[in-house]
Amino acid sequence: MRNILIFGAGRSAHVLIRYLLSESEKHNLQIAVVDHKIDLVNQKVNGHKNGQAIELDIRNDEKRDLLISESDIVISMLPVRFHLIIAQSCLKLKKNLITASYVTPELDKLNEEVSNAGIIFLNECGLDPGIDHMSAMSVIDKIRGSGNPLRSFETFTGGLLAPTPDENPWQYKFTWNPRNVVLAGKGGVKFLQEGKYKYIPFHKVFRRTEMVHIPGHGYFEGYANRDSLKYMNLYKLKGIKTLYRGTFRRPGFCRAWDIFVQLGATADDYLMENVDKMTHKEFINSFLSYNPYDSVELKLAHYVNLPFNSPEMFKMRWLGIFEDELVGLSEGSPAQILEHILKKKWSMNAEDLDMVVMWHKFEYFEKDKLNVINAYMLAKGEDADNTGMAKTVGLPVGIATKLILENKISLKGIQIPVKREIYDPILEELKTLGIEVIEEKPREIKMPDSNL
Repeated sequence: MRNILIFGAGRSAHVLIRYLLSESEKHNLQIAVVDHKIDLVNQKVNGHKNGQAIELDIRNDEKRDLLISESDIVISMLPVRFHLIIAQSCLKLKKNLITASYVTPELDKLNEEVSNAGIIFLNECGLDPGIDHMSAMSVIDKIRGSGNPLRSFETFTGGLLAPTPDENPWQYKFTWNPRNVVLAGKGGVKFLQEGKYKYIPFHKVFRRTEMVHIPGHGYFEGYANRDSLKYMNLYKLKGIKTLYRGTFRRPGFCRAWDIFVQLGATADDYLMENVDKMTHKEFINSFLSYNPYDSVELKLAHYVNLPFNSPEMFKMRWLGIFEDELVGLSEGSPAQILEHILKKKWSMNAEDLDMVVMWHKFEYFEKDKLNVINAYMLAKGEDADNTGMAKTVGLPVGIATKLILENKISLKGIQIPVKREIYDPILEELKTLGIEVIEEKPREIKMPDSNL
């Protein structure tokens, strides 16, 4: 038997664990799942004969190292702050490691040691980062392999609520980390457009949006991610004219979310007072000027210069932010309080289904013609456990684990899935599992206006 050790049994790990257990007989696998909540682990392993549930505090160095020493490969589905601890143990014990998280500067510093140890630490192998890397590089490498220079690359990914009869005007709920949603855009945005470096300050991020149509699925609204420029080196795009990464929401979301940004309700650098006695309405009112005659709703509409009965104000009312309901926290920053209020309406119910939407646009020259290729993926959840997000994060990790165990990935050192050796077989198997990136046929387009 080949032993796989998985740290973390949270939401992102459910489909991964199920997938590896289903493959265990065929590929001679034993899967040990470790978490500090043993009930959660038992639920995920579900008594499978090739599964083992283990309770562990990750900071227990001796027991952690013992478990890693007995494994053939390690997967970390824990929060990013724990990856370095696990990585250092894997390096010491010369064990391969896979994560779905971004490569941190601390982890990147281990590259030479990991290479010299003859092992691989494969990171960014989930959805975003992960499938976005793989699907983009599949097309980029094909274009470059034909000798055609790439001119522009744009990409958007979003975790969304699947279409539902629920009368939710935002058409959105938290399908992943709520804190990341509340703090989106902090620090501003930078990207490349038509050879010009462009910057969007935080207070304008949700005003500068782009509308994208995906065949058969309608329109989606995209806002820019923080730093698109770092992908210049990752994807070897030196000389490209446009490089832009963003996040998808449903049309109308960004304009309404911008109200919270303009208020200052997403600030996270100070704590508010008397939070334990604060209501939703008092939270909003604390950012508005004093006026004993106008309602909080009216003051907010005036502050953000919107009609009282605008769609954006209707979305605010639906959230219940003008109610006299207690927030329910003892302390917190504006961002923490807002997150807590939003969870009351935006937490996924058992009957809710999520979906993941991804879209790429590639522009490239073929002789004297400018062509464009659009590619997109849409993955829907099946239920509260087998969510679209859990599938698109967990399955690539599981497939990569098999490939490394079977020596079909020979790369060493700190890696991300931007090389054909990694992304080709993962994308191929994902397709058989119902997760397919659909690549449209190339079509000719006109050159954009260069006076930008």
